[in-house]
Formats: sequence, C-alpha cells, structure tokens
Amino acid sequence: MPVPTTDDLPPLGSLARSRVLLKAFGYEQTDPARFYSLLAADSARQVAHYTPLAGRTLLDVGGGPGYFADAFRTLGAQYIGLDADVGELSLHGREVARDTVLGSGMALPFRDGCIDVCYSSNVLEHVPDPERMADELVRVTRPGGLVFLSYNNWLAPNGGHETAPWHYLGGYRAADRYARKNGRRPKNEYGTSLFRTSVAQMLRWLDRQDGVEALDVLPRYHPSWARWIVKVPGAREIGTWNLLLVLRRRSLNRV
Repeated sequence: MPVPTTDDLPPLGSLARSRVLLKAFGYEQTDPARFYSLLAADSARQVAHYTPLAGRTLLDVGGGPGYFADAFRTLGAQYIGLDADVGELSLHGREVARDTVLGSGMALPFRDGCIDVCYSSNVLEHVPDPERMADELVRVTRPGGLVFLSYNNWLAPNGGHETAPWHYLGGYRAADRYARKNGRRPKNEYGTSLFRTSVAQMLRWLDRQDGVEALDVLPRYHPSWARWIVKVPGAREIGTWNLLLVLRRRSLNRV
C-alpha cells in the first residue's frame, strides 16, 4: 500500500478530513507506517497553513521514528527531532532520523530563541509538568517564530490511550485492568508515562503568557465549525479530544 501524502487528504477544516483521520486510527496497530505517514502529512500541511516551512528550522519535540521528519522535510523544513526514549526513535523497524537528539521536553537542550518553528504533538500528556514543557517550547522559539502545541486531554474518550475508556473509572484502575487482560503493563502507564492534563489547565497557562500571541486555539482534528467546543467549560474536556494551541512568540522589544 503506497505511503499517503498531502494529496490524499481532504481540505483542512473539512468534515471529510475528520472522517479520514478517524478511520486512520483503526489501522494504527495493523499498519502503523500508513497511519503515521498519513498523520505526519496532515500535521506538516497544518503547520504550513500558519507559516512557511521552506528553509525554516523546525524542532519536533517527541518526534519519534521519523515519519514526521519525512513530512516536514518534504515541505522544505530544516528538521531537528528530540525524544526522551531511544526506543521511540526506532519504532516499526525504522532507522533513527538524522539530526535527532535525546532530551527532555521539560528541559530542552537548546539556547533561547534559536528555533523558527517549535512543534510538539501528543507529548504534553506524557510529562508530569505540562506547563513547564510549554514554557520551554516558547523559550527556544525565536521572536516572531511559531509554537504548534497539541495534546490529548485526559477526559477525552481517548484520554487514557490504550486503557480507554476505562480511564474514566480512574487511571490506576484502568492500567491494572489492562495488565490483567493483556498480561503486560500498558505502554502509557498512568502516573508514570501518562498524566491527567486538561483543556482548562493549558488555557489558564495561555492566559498568563505575555510573550506569545495566540493565533488559534481549536480542537485539532475536528471540522472548523466544531471549534466552538473549546469555549464551553466542562463539555470541552470531553468533546475537544485533542487541543491545539498555535502561538506566535512576540518580539522582545514589544512595548
């Protein structure tokens, strides 16, 4: 089966795109190369909707085994990947992508303001201090640069990852149930590699930021007409699924 490209995807913000991506989750386990290539292609064009990528330095925090590297480089970005786990960099038999480093999203090994585009997808829920990680993404982004940050919130139907929907009865209970059923602990273990992150928490973090301008705050995979859900307390915790913050770093000499 051919590797998907952006030509295989319906327009951004369309219901057809949401349907294609939802269907794609069905073959995440059976055909991960096709799934992650499709998701990476969609992600790269979504970032390119906000800023040109050709010639820009892009840091992918939690980049994994190279699918996203391929997609961003196809659009001309100078890609740098970072992951905390060397095993994640070689999943599905792929070679570790070049220009990839090991490190923590909560203490990025880069100087202030050196990155044009700082990208992180579905990593924030895996760190114990998501606000600190968000601060780090902003710190390393140059003035005028872009921060593209998305994550699965805990109370979404997929918030427990492979333990969903049992996470609604408690993260530890869901993990124990998964272990009993499968004979092994989940990869995304609550309290160790998966944490309770809410939409409200990161919106409060955003409200406190003087150094960034919010270009978009929306449910990442929903059609454009469904973005209203982010504005409804309570309902947004279930209905958002994946919150996307698109931020522009303000100029350092802003008055």
